[in-house]
Amino acid sequence: MSFSLPLPVVAAALRPFYRLSLNSRLPYPAQRALLEMAAPLQQMPEGAACRPATLAGRPAERITVGATERRTAVLYLHGGAYTIGSPATHRSLAAHLARESGSVVYTLDYRLAPEHPFPAGLEDAVAAFLELTTEHGYETGRLAIAGDSAGGGLAAATARRLIDRHGVTPAALGLISPWVDPGRRDTIRNRDLVVNTAWSFDAAEKYLGSGDKFDPGYAPLHGDLKGFPPTVVHVGLDEVLYPQILEFVDKLEKSGVDVTLTEYARLWHVAHLQASLVREAADAVAELGAYLKSHMCVQPDTSDVG
Repeated sequence: MSFSLPLPVVAAALRPFYRLSLNSRLPYPAQRALLEMAAPLQQMPEGAACRPATLAGRPAERITVGATERRTAVLYLHGGAYTIGSPATHRSLAAHLARESGSVVYTLDYRLAPEHPFPAGLEDAVAAFLELTTEHGYETGRLAIAGDSAGGGLAAATARRLIDRHGVTPAALGLISPWVDPGRRDTIRNRDLVVNTAWSFDAAEKYLGSGDKFDPGYAPLHGDLKGFPPTVVHVGLDEVLYPQILEFVDKLEKSGVDVTLTEYARLWHVAHLQASLVREAADAVAELGAYLKSHMCVQPDTSDVG
């Protein structure tokens, strides 16, 4: 079920919640618990079905909307600075994306830092994509990757590794405010409605562990972007991550990638999570879904794939 609330009202309610939950002084289990408790406020659209699944040995969710299946799928990688977040916190967003893309959406519970630093999450995402092609019957031309914030950065890193090590290119990438350079410290602002740098810098260090902050698996902005699939990027103008995302889009364009950038003057960092509450957020998910759908050779099919 979805209904529309005034955007300023939702923004005003979210600001104190994010200041409380995304707090570097809070233990990560407490941060995770707060996000999990708030997640049910974000509803799935009518006709959505969520089933537990397993991908590459990790828990996952398989989300569809409506009775008609399609032989296309999106691997969705949730955000949360590689330290928090789960399929449950992003279930509503994933379900709206399933409806708008006409696809099955798989949300992956990849391993999180600090318990499992880089490259654990990347390894999980790559293995999940490959399993969708080998065990679930999805052709790579009908299988896209999407993600938000850290999950957006992870989606880009996953695409790079799939191309370089496995000779596989996803059909498209859908990146919502992708965190493509977690090691960067020269931010223009210290806070937006959602993100604060004290929290994100701490999470970035926990995720990096003993790794190299210029490793493109950790920071896709520092890698080769040639050969990337068609990519859509969404970002709000007031976001902490805005400068590095613009730099990433510019590098994609210079690398010959078919890239589409949409900037939002009023929406906050990953406002797509509130698609069931805010009309503008729902419209953003609709645009993202339409883009992915247009690049996945979508054909209606009533068989149950996956």
